[in-house]
Order: sequence, then C-alpha cells, then structure tokens
Amino acid sequence: MSATLLHPADLEPSLLAVRTYASRRRRARIDAAALLSLMVALLYCLPATLIAPELTFAGRPALLVAFALACWWSLTRLHPRLVMSGSQPMRWAAFAYLLSFLLSYLAGTIRGLPQLEANGQDFAMIIMIEFLGVVLIAADGVPNWHRFAGVLRVLVWSAGFAAVVGLVQSVTAFDITRYMVLPGLRFHGEAADFAARGDGGLFRVASTTAHYIEFSTVMALAVPFAIHFARFAPSRAGRVTSGLLALLITAVIPLTVSRTGVLALAVTIAVVFVLAWNWRTRYHVLVLGVVTAAGLMLVKPGLLGTLGALFASAGEDPSIQGRTQDYEYVAYWFSQRPWLGRGPGTLIPELYLILDNQWLGTLVTGGIVGVAAFAGLHVTGITLASIAMRRARRPAERDLCAALIAAQVTSILVSGTFDSLSFTTFSFTLALTCGLSGAAWRLTHPHRRIRTSTVRWLGD
Repeated sequence: MSATLLHPADLEPSLLAVRTYASRRRRARIDAAALLSLMVALLYCLPATLIAPELTFAGRPALLVAFALACWWSLTRLHPRLVMSGSQPMRWAAFAYLLSFLLSYLAGTIRGLPQLEANGQDFAMIIMIEFLGVVLIAADGVPNWHRFAGVLRVLVWSAGFAAVVGLVQSVTAFDITRYMVLPGLRFHGEAADFAARGDGGLFRVASTTAHYIEFSTVMALAVPFAIHFARFAPSRAGRVTSGLLALLITAVIPLTVSRTGVLALAVTIAVVFVLAWNWRTRYHVLVLGVVTAAGLMLVKPGLLGTLGALFASAGEDPSIQGRTQDYEYVAYWFSQRPWLGRGPGTLIPELYLILDNQWLGTLVTGGIVGVAAFAGLHVTGITLASIAMRRARRPAERDLCAALIAAQVTSILVSGTFDSLSFTTFSFTLALTCGLSGAAWRLTHPHRRIRTSTVRWLGD
C-alpha cells in the first residue's frame, strides 16, 4: 500500500536542445506543478469573496495565478525551446470549448446587448481564459508522477483546511472567514450566511466557498484523492494523516445539508469503489462510513434524518419546483437562438433569473454548440483517464486515474443540480481534474516523445 509514485520513466532523458539532455525528474525553481499547487491553495484557503481591489470575482488571487498560467502556456507555443513536442488530446477539447465560446460571444455581440449583459459576457470571457490556462498547463506542464501526486496532495490538504473552517462554522455558528484577510485584498459582495434548513436548529455552512452546494461538491471531489493517499502515501504517518483528512472531508459534507453534496459523495465513492478498490479497501471504507454516520448522529442529532427527509420530499421541495418552472423560459430562449445561444454570461440574475442547472444554462447562453463542447471536455477527460488507467502498471497510478474519472462523472451529474460554472472554486477544481486527466494520458503513453513532452520553464 505504500508504493512510491516515482516511476522509472521519470528518469528517462529528454532532448532539450542540441547535445543537451536532462532527466524528467530534474528540479526547477518554479514549474507547472508548483504554480498549480499555489492556485489550489489560494482557491480553497482564502474566502471566495476576497479579491484584488478594483477587480471583479475574476480577480480572486487563485484566478490571477490561473491567468498567469494561461499567459505562460501561450508563450510556450511561441519559442522553440519552450514548446511541447508531443500530442495532447486535451488541447483539442480545450480549443473546441474555446471556439464554441468565441462563436457564442460573437453571436451575442451581433444581436446587440444592454450594458449589463455586455459586461457579463466580458467577465465570462476572462473566466474562460483563466479556466483554460489551468486545463492546458496541467495537461502539458506536469513533468512526472511525483509532481502529479504533489499537486493532488496540496488539493487534499487545502480541502482539509476548508473542511476545518466549515466544521468551526457549524459547531460555533461563527463565520471565521470574515477575519481571513490578506493585506492588499478586500471583500467583494456578501458571503453565504448560515441559512437555516430542517428542524432542530440546523443550518448550512459554506466554509471558504461562495455557496453551500459548491462547498459540498468540492469536498466530495476531494474524498477519493484523500483516500488514495491514505492507501499509497510513502510513510505510515502520511497514510494516517491522509486517512484523518479523508474522514474530516467526508464528515463535513452532511453539514451543508445539501442533496447535491450527498449525491456527489455517493457517485464519487461508487466510481472508485467499482474501478479501483480491492475488497479490503471497500470493507474499510464502508466501516468508516458507518462510524462517520454514527458520529454525526451524536454530534448533530437530527442531521441524517433531515437529509433523508430532503430526498423523500424532493417532489414537494420549493427549490426543485422552482427549477422545473424554469423549463418554460429555457424553451423560449432556446427556440430563439438554438445553435449559439444568447452569448456567454448574458443570463444576468438581476435581469432574468437564477437558472440552477449548468447544462440548461449552457444551452441558453451557448446553444447546442456550447453544450456539445462542454460535454466534450468531460468526455475527453473520462476517456484519457480511462486510457491512462488501462496503461498504468502500478496500483497507485491506476487509483489516481480512477479518482479522476470519478471527478468527471460527478461533475457531469451535479451540473444538472446547480449552476456549477458560476462558482469558481468548483469550476477551477474541474479545470484541474480535466488537465490532470490529460497529464495522466501523456505520462503513460508508450511513445517516449509524447511521454517526456512537457512545458519548459525559463529556470530549467
């Protein structure tokens, strides 16, 4: 269980320039994995409403790092010493998504937009550039399995920090995120309050994210990776610590009192349960799940009952009824512009409505072309991770690939329950998992030129 993620292929030299060779495990001062890790830490450990002054939510510190990644990836295509030489299917999926976005943007501009919609469309374009920066740098820039695992280890620790914040909020009813301010940054907009739900004084927590549903889903996405390190961390201390983080992250999901979070957790666990775990691991996870449920019953009496009631009375829930009532508006807007939609970011809540379904939102704003491109991004991620899982020779690598597949499948499902791309913690976690699926495909490729291709850094 403690097998290392260092792979012999990481030592294979790659031709950098004439008569110059280097190991793929060479150390660089700053590389793709380091900047991705910084982005993840800022994304989870700082409140979502904390931004650089005079900027919109695209100015979150994590997203500014993502924008720098997009710029760096673009520069690597302009210099022969920096450019990646191998193929990468995730690039084509990202470019198709970008092309659909640009076509929808152009269609929205041509039809004429009020100023508020025009601003929303420009904001959506900035977010798209940052999103693709993470996808492309993760797919092309992570040099080896060791650095690959390092990024995901930072994800698990950052998710654990966010879980601790959520636990403090739930136990004390005190929003500690109001005091999590860095010099030079300021809060923009209002943070999610402690919304009451169910009987017994239960309320929802959002930790450092912008919404309770977003918090529950990103925690669910992190669970399989935490369990992975609980199985495969090199040291016993690392395995024990990762196991405790997995328990903490799992236990905080019900505190959001969210159907979507419970669904996301069930789906992610089910996927890795079937694809990667042996019977011993399945047994241990089931036992720990029962222990966690029992602990929640003691700490938060009535919580599990409230969650069960939410599913049992889903047909009578006003939030679900409101979602179904939106179908009439979606059908009307879709009939007007079926192929390219109204334009990205133009469905302004202040002007129209909050459409709690990302797939329908993409259909309205991006049309059939936008939905196909968004689905293609998910399908590409699942396909590449599946191919990498089949090629991988080590259990640890196969387990990571299964967790990436679980993240994509879960993202597809939960995007039907809330407007997922409107929340940057979730959407940039999705971008990371898409990019890492491409990286796993590259690192397991049988041809050396593709396997050793990676973004070069000026410090190399």
